[in-house]
Amino acid sequence: MKLVCSSSSFLLVFFLPVCFAAHGRFAQKLLNDLFSNYTNALRPVEDTDHIINVTMQITLSQIIDMDERNQILTTYLWVRQVWMDAFLTWKKEDYDGLDAIRIPSSRVWRPDIVLYNSADDQFSSSMETNVVLRNDGEVMWDQPAITKSSCAVDVAFFPFDLQQCVLTFGSWTHSGNQMDLFSASDNADLSSIVPNVEWEVSCFLDDCPFSDTITILLFEQVLGMPSKKNVILYGCCSDPYPDLSFTLHLKRRASFYIFNLLIPCMMISFLAPLGFYLPADSGEKVSLGVTVLLALTVFQLLVAESMPPSESVPLIGKYYIATMTMVTASTALTIFIMNIHHCGPEAHPVPEWAKRFILNHLARICFVHEVGENFLGGASSQKKHLSQEEAEATSASGGNSRGINWDVNGRAGGRANQDGVGQAWKEDLLVSITHAEEDGAVGAGGEGGAEDNRREILVKTQCLCQHQGLRKSVEYIANSYQDQRVAQVRIGEWRKVAKVMDRFFMWLFFIMVFFMSILILGKAI
Repeated sequence: MKLVCSSSSFLLVFFLPVCFAAHGRFAQKLLNDLFSNYTNALRPVEDTDHIINVTMQITLSQIIDMDERNQILTTYLWVRQVWMDAFLTWKKEDYDGLDAIRIPSSRVWRPDIVLYNSADDQFSSSMETNVVLRNDGEVMWDQPAITKSSCAVDVAFFPFDLQQCVLTFGSWTHSGNQMDLFSASDNADLSSIVPNVEWEVSCFLDDCPFSDTITILLFEQVLGMPSKKNVILYGCCSDPYPDLSFTLHLKRRASFYIFNLLIPCMMISFLAPLGFYLPADSGEKVSLGVTVLLALTVFQLLVAESMPPSESVPLIGKYYIATMTMVTASTALTIFIMNIHHCGPEAHPVPEWAKRFILNHLARICFVHEVGENFLGGASSQKKHLSQEEAEATSASGGNSRGINWDVNGRAGGRANQDGVGQAWKEDLLVSITHAEEDGAVGAGGEGGAEDNRREILVKTQCLCQHQGLRKSVEYIANSYQDQRVAQVRIGEWRKVAKVMDRFFMWLFFIMVFFMSILILGKAI
């Protein structure tokens, strides 16, 4: 048994190189016999009226770049072309069973198939590879190529857009009467594609390299890279020219743009309504609106630099424009409300409709109330009582400059008591004047008592004359105080109107920003 095994090993070691050497000699002999009278300048057909059929198969290996601004798609493809050469056939029995050889592609006739919508300025992106010759005359040429093709980019739904890029292959000189094109399958092969960080390529259910059912169902809505044969009659020639169009469906991965462009814009846009909540006396309300507007302008410029100049505005560009319009409107309203807030004493009173609608109804809706005020029931009883007293005082002072009725002697109007004692200066200045009657004083004091009584009346008259100027001064101070209180109440009402309008527009703009964000994010789902 050991002798048999050792002899078999001896035969394998010495006869295998002999077999390979024999195949090499037959391959060299076959190559010399095939190309002894062969030319690669003419179509390999026995009859010039015959049409040579070329079958193409495209394998998408990688999406290198998508230049949206210049509308150029750069891809890495594996292109397989198969055709029949009538002059490159042999019987494999004559060449020790050799049925295929591999030779440089430059030695055989090759179809002049090019990419019609190529955007490469050098036309040297293909690689010279070998072709496989079979004994029945079949020639198979596998060629890797980096192609740059023009692609009409539609950025209407950027960054949630779907792009369709068409790669059209066809013969440059041979018409359909000389060479015809066919596709090996209904769509390109996507099983060996390298994932792209920005673009997602969809595929058919049969060609998807995913075994997960949920993943396959997600890809079902998009078509992949289907192929289609077209026969076109050009104006220059009367013969038809066939071509094969492969439509590549791309879906943008929007995560990068959501976290770098969309979410910062949303966060900045939410700062615009907060300008209404900022106190008017801080002096930074308008500055905040202008700062937000400048920040949105910077983001808008970043988006505009990456987008091609077209009539269709991107979705994120529309969101930026709407947000900038809203910020501009909020800044203008802030200036208008600040003008209302800083109304001085010379301003007109608040109209009755504004008091009823803004100070009563809208203030309760926006939850705006002053200190000590019940925002559900209006002003407090103390404030109402104070306002009523000020109104009465104003009306009284408007009827008479002194505020009360005075007689010719400068005393307050009112009846004297039965004892002859009259109370003067009853409101602000209390001065008592006593008129003593002579009741038996003449008999007791004689002329001395009458003289004392006259001296007392003279003193009291001089006192009344001195207090007349003091009364006018006190009355002026009281009127000025009442005017100041009325002006303060008026200023307070205008400031409350401005505060209510601030709160109303703050909630209104918050709702607008919220719904705009929901609409823009709804496009991504």
